[in-house]
Amino acid sequence: VTITTRLLVSHLSGIRHYEKDITKVKEEKEKANRALKLTKSHHDKEQKAKEDKGIEKTDCAKQKKEHDGQKKEHDCHTKIRHSKPGRNDKEFEQEEYYLKEKFESVIESLKIFKNDPLFFKPGDQFLYSTYGFTLLSAVVERASGQKFTDYMLKMFRDLDMLSTFLDDNEAMIYNRARCYIYNKKGRLVNAPYVDNSYKWAGGGFLSSVGDLLKFGNALLYSYQAGQFKNRNGKLLPGYLKPGTVAMMWTPVPKTEVSWDRDGKYAMAWAVVEKKQQYGCCRQQRHYASHTGGAVGASSVLLILPEELDPEDLGTWPEAPPRGVIVSIICNMQSVSLNSTALKIAREFDKEKRVQ
Repeated sequence: VTITTRLLVSHLSGIRHYEKDITKVKEEKEKANRALKLTKSHHDKEQKAKEDKGIEKTDCAKQKKEHDGQKKEHDCHTKIRHSKPGRNDKEFEQEEYYLKEKFESVIESLKIFKNDPLFFKPGDQFLYSTYGFTLLSAVVERASGQKFTDYMLKMFRDLDMLSTFLDDNEAMIYNRARCYIYNKKGRLVNAPYVDNSYKWAGGGFLSSVGDLLKFGNALLYSYQAGQFKNRNGKLLPGYLKPGTVAMMWTPVPKTEVSWDRDGKYAMAWAVVEKKQQYGCCRQQRHYASHTGGAVGASSVLLILPEELDPEDLGTWPEAPPRGVIVSIICNMQSVSLNSTALKIAREFDKEKRVQ
C-alpha cells in the first residue's frame, strides 16, 4: 500500500489509534454514527416543527400534559440522552495512554506500532490516529535533517510562542499546572505519571492560552493576508501562504468529526463550511477548530474568520487577522470544550458586528 502525508494528516491512513482490536474499533464507530444520526435527526425534526408551526416549542408543563402516557425518555427538552459527539471516556482506559518509557527520537517510537496491521486500506476510511501523527513527525525529522522536537521549538520561537515547551517531566518549567482526573470513586486525584516522548506530535507539548491565541492569529493572518492586496505593499507576508491555510481548512472526503456534528476533518483541523439552505433560517458560519485530550488535561482552539467583502478590502483601515479566536485549556481530563468555545466565539462576533 501507499500512505501519503496527506492521508496521515487527515487520519485516513488506516494506522491504528490506541485500541489494537479492530472489532472493538468498528463497534465504537457504529455506536458513534448511530448517536450522530440520532442527534441530526432530532435537530432536523425540531427545525421542521418550528418552520411548520411558526412558534417556539411549547413550555414544559403543557408538553407534560400532552404526553402524560408516553415514555419518560422524552421530556420538555426532548431528553434523548445523545452521547453528544465528544471525547469517549473509554479511550483513557487504553494502556498506551500511560506509557512511561522514554524514547530518544520519534523514529525510535515507531516501534510501538510499526509491525501492527493496518485497520483498512489507506484512503478508504477515517480513523483518528495519534500514531499517524507520530509517523508524520518522523517524516518531518527525515525531511528536515534535524530532530523533530528541535524543529518544532524553533517554529514556536518564530511564532513568538515563548511559553510552549515539550511536556518533559524532568525539565523545570515555570508555572506548569498540575493535572487532575476523577478516580473510580468519583474523587478528584492527581493525574498519573506518563512520558509523552512516544507522541510529541500527537499530544506532547505544553502551552498557554496566550500562546495558542498567537498560533491562531498567525494562521488567520496567513489565511487573510492574500486578500488585502491594495494596502500599498505595507502588509507583511503571513507565516504560511494563504493557499496553504485554505488547503488545510478544506474538508476532506470520507472524514468525520466526533466533537462537532456540523464539521468534517480537513488537514489536522476540523472544519465547518459556510452554508445556509433557506432564507431567514439557520446560518452556518465557516470556522476551524480542534480539541485536545490528554491524561489530566483538555483543550480547544477555535478560529472563526470574519466574513470579508472583497469590494471593501482596499479601503479597510484595519489589517488582518480579522475574526475571533477562542482558546481554552483545562487541567482536567475528558472535558468537552468545543461547543463552549463556539458559543464564546459567536458572542464576540455578534458584539463586533454591533460595533
